[in-house]
Amino acid sequence: MDLGRAIITEHAAGRVARRQVNEADARAVLEQPEAVRPVREGRVVAQGMVGGYLLRVFVDIDREPPEVVTVYRTSKIDKYRSRA
Repeated sequence: MDLGRAIITEHAAGRVARRQVNEADARAVLEQPEAVRPVREGRVVAQGMVGGYLLRVFVDIDREPPEVVTVYRTSKIDKYRSRA
């Protein structure tokens, strides 16, 4: 699964701006995620550490090309790292 080629939807771009997340950081997580976990059929979350926060990037992989639907950062690192 090549998440690095995912496009950022208009909705996701709005969320990135609203949440003051750097789009380049979201791209970096997509290209080299620390973990990729299923959310539901057709959707995964790629996550990685950026600036002391866990950045979570949700991607619809059942689209061509895959689409980023939302992005956020959290300080609840252990909560999301410990999930299988």
